[in-house]
Amino acid sequence: MLEIGNITLTLVIAYLMGSIPFGYLVVKIINGRDVREVASGRTGGTNAMRAAGLGAGVFTAVLDVLKGAATAWVVTWLVSGQTWVQVGAALLAIIGHNYSIFLLKRENGRWVFRGGAGGATCLGGAIALWNPIIWIILPLALLVYLFVGYASVTTMSIAFIAMIVFIIRAALGLSPWVYVVYGAFALLVLIWALRPNLKRLFEGTERVVGFRAKWLKKKVYEKFNN
Repeated sequence: MLEIGNITLTLVIAYLMGSIPFGYLVVKIINGRDVREVASGRTGGTNAMRAAGLGAGVFTAVLDVLKGAATAWVVTWLVSGQTWVQVGAALLAIIGHNYSIFLLKRENGRWVFRGGAGGATCLGGAIALWNPIIWIILPLALLVYLFVGYASVTTMSIAFIAMIVFIIRAALGLSPWVYVVYGAFALLVLIWALRPNLKRLFEGTERVVGFRAKWLKKKVYEKFNN
């Protein structure tokens, strides 16, 4: 009975940790703006950067990673050795980030949860399961950002890369197969959160970033100056 209580407490704490809207708080402290009223309205690092500059975006992203990674400490403290609880806690941190109880608001007659897209917290959750994965995901996600040129695709790539890494490690007997479940479900959560971006991707209107954005600007410049 005590163990069930500890598991429940662990999962609740993981969700509440994920729900801390660092992007909202950081932007509010820096310039008083409400990040929910800027661009995408999300509270992640990308939108915090739009609302309050590069420093705010980076600081928000780091804090969002840390709240996912911190689920490892909570699990170790309350239910050490329960791998499926580790996975559940990491997933709930992402869900908390995307649907924060602290940003619950009544809009048009119904209650709406607000939050981010979950990429940074997804990275943190993966780190909670296997720390060295940060050195695999970060460089690969950066390459996606620079050369594919879409922030939304970069966000989804974090979960996809985590899933592939955990599949390989599980096949080699280096980590439990339940970690693959983390990558798969995290990817689904991120895809769901990024539905508007996916719609724009299919329509060809999604914002382009990275080297691809520079290349497109160059092409446009050459077109109108030839």
